[in-house]
Amino acid sequence: MDNRQDTTIAVELALLVALATLWGGSYTFIKLGVATIPPITLIAARTSIAGLLLLVVMRARGVSMPTDAATWQRFAFQAVLNSVIPWTLIAWGERYVDASLATILNSAGPIFTFLLTAVITRHETTSPRKLFGVVAGMAGILLIVGVDAFHDLGGGLVAEAAIVVATICYACAAIFGRSFKGLDPMAPAAGSLLAGAAALIPASLVVEHPWTLSPSLSSVLALLALAVFSTAAAFAIYFRLIQTLGSVGTTAQAYLRVPIGVGISVAFLGESLNQTAWIGLACVVLGVAAMTIPARQRAGVKTS
Repeated sequence: MDNRQDTTIAVELALLVALATLWGGSYTFIKLGVATIPPITLIAARTSIAGLLLLVVMRARGVSMPTDAATWQRFAFQAVLNSVIPWTLIAWGERYVDASLATILNSAGPIFTFLLTAVITRHETTSPRKLFGVVAGMAGILLIVGVDAFHDLGGGLVAEAAIVVATICYACAAIFGRSFKGLDPMAPAAGSLLAGAAALIPASLVVEHPWTLSPSLSSVLALLALAVFSTAAAFAIYFRLIQTLGSVGTTAQAYLRVPIGVGISVAFLGESLNQTAWIGLACVVLGVAAMTIPARQRAGVKTS
């Protein structure tokens, strides 16, 4: 039984790393995309392409989408929390701040999820070990980015505040996402993306007039990568992990997303990495482990 449990945990943690990588790369894709594509149009295209792609995959798997109005209302609410508001805010914010700084500011998801869980919903145990994970992860983030990474706080203060608001939306979405337990993980992923697209496409047509745009090749390729990898594939993994690791555990990928996201921005956008990154990375991994790996029960001892 222990070996089977260890294997299951290893699979879920591997998926957590994969999710962190897919979402870590999204900040670079967004930065490249908004260079010539306005934010609402970029996110409308992102949700549309990814949602349709997931529908094709579901059909190939023989999985049907729910048809009742109540479930689609929940999909729409999840879309507001997990894509419509946060993705648009991040895309707009990255017009004024670096991709690495957006990654850092957006990494506080587990903090807000932990606090919302502890104070309001109380649907998961908020143990001292998880609190330690929060502290260790944030310490690692500070070591990775260093004080210099925040030198422009204030210059783009409104953009930075928008990204923090997006982070709070993610925390709420992680908690609400547990209500989809029992559905195939791709159903809420596809449903929320399509619901988000239904809201964003009209907004894009009215506000940004996408037919007048002349996007660059790099922006178009970034949009496609953002939709296929950082959205369609990532959402399928995300909704599975919400059901297996829980909301606090799943949002812990934000800590892994920091070194991965910053590393990608270093490689493709020429942004610099702090010298203490390796020590910070160790703290990040420790924090993720504390928040995601379940404590073993001692033989003969019951835990509440």
